Amino acid sequence: MEFADFHKTYYTVLQAFAEGRIKRLIVTMPPQHGKSQGSTRLLPAYLLGRNPDLRVAIASYADTFAKKFNRDIQRIIDQPSYAAIFPDTRLNGSNVVTVSQSYLRNSSEFEIVGHRGSLKAVGRGGGLTGNPVDVMIMDDLYKDSAEGNSPTIRDAAWEWYTSVARTRLHNNSQELIVFTRWHEDDLIGRIEQTERVITLTTLADIDTLPQGQDVWAKVNFEAIKEDVPTELDSRTEGQPLWAERHSIESLQAKRKLDPHNFECLYQGKPASREGLLYSAFKTYNELPPPAEIIKRTAYVDTADTGEDYLCTIAYVVAKDGYTYVTDLLYTQEPMEVTEQATANLLIRNDCRSASIESNNGGRGFARNVQRLAPRVKVEWFHQSGNKESRILSNSATVQHNILLPSDWSLRFPLFYAHLTAFKRLFRANSHDDCADAITGIAEREYQTKKRITMICN
Repeated sequence: MEFADFHKTYYTVLQAFAEGRIKRLIVTMPPQHGKSQGSTRLLPAYLLGRNPDLRVAIASYADTFAKKFNRDIQRIIDQPSYAAIFPDTRLNGSNVVTVSQSYLRNSSEFEIVGHRGSLKAVGRGGGLTGNPVDVMIMDDLYKDSAEGNSPTIRDAAWEWYTSVARTRLHNNSQELIVFTRWHEDDLIGRIEQTERVITLTTLADIDTLPQGQDVWAKVNFEAIKEDVPTELDSRTEGQPLWAERHSIESLQAKRKLDPHNFECLYQGKPASREGLLYSAFKTYNELPPPAEIIKRTAYVDTADTGEDYLCTIAYVVAKDGYTYVTDLLYTQEPMEVTEQATANLLIRNDCRSASIESNNGGRGFARNVQRLAPRVKVEWFHQSGNKESRILSNSATVQHNILLPSDWSLRFPLFYAHLTAFKRLFRANSHDDCADAITGIAEREYQTKKRITMICN
């Protein structure tokens, strides 16, 4: 198999799982990036080589698919090179018939000759009666979008997991879930709602994981890097995960065809369409002619904390009554970076003015942007309105009056992902910066009575 740089990290995490340093592990990865090769073929063979008494179970969305993993693992164990490394781990075959008449070997299950170890493969909903399971591996419990988006199938998968899979586990059992995600309410989503899930960012995190039956470690490999770089994924923003197989151009083409499913499948960030605040956004292909443009300006929502995003949106207001977003900056970079980046964006888009929230250091930010873009009239203001109320009450104005570029899902992918997934239930959102900023534009351009205090420099 051809390997990419990220596979080294992937296999390092799997090695920690094999050594028992991780008890429960969730790995999410885009399609065709080699997740099953490591987790559901090589890992079980390695585990049984290390411990021939281990009892392993593999589950997938269908019995036939689970059986395919079983056969692939058998082929690995049958190889002479495997026998040279793990001589105590053997399967029933012609070379051991005289000592292994009672040991099972079929497409559903096999047993290790001379030991208590075994491997059983089942489809979602299949039985796991018999001996307890030491290692439970679940690889794609949902076949496709239709299954992943079916509440009935999601409920059935959860019921199988809680009433069948979990009942076969004991105190020292391990669990590995390897998914391409389809829906936020899938098995991983429900585990994240009911148990503690810790995202690994460094190798040192592995050895500091809290102990407990309800603690999971998680690693998500984005097809296109959008989160901040970490030790486990040091790519910079916009870099593909496996460029040799899946170029940035091919990934962007897939994102353009179906942005929602791309976030699920390729970014590991599913969001249900149920309960969304915004139903649709208007887009445009060309700006109105210059004679029809009333003003060119920008709105800046500075980051409140280290986890928040700075959001700078450049836009024009036209005589037709619409506001056209022309460019934006959406990032978690520190202020010493975003001050220059914001100034560059204002200059690049010929903005004549910019309004910057002065909350949480915004005033100093505004002064520095003014210094870097002296021809832009920069003003700062204090936002005193309740954020949740502002965003909810202005959602219709945002959708009806603010137009985004037709290719905004490609130009501003993270902003697109966060805004289109924004929930009406406010506490369900991890970030509200994108909605806050675009709401600020709606307030500024379409409210007759402003509820903010403006302070010009």
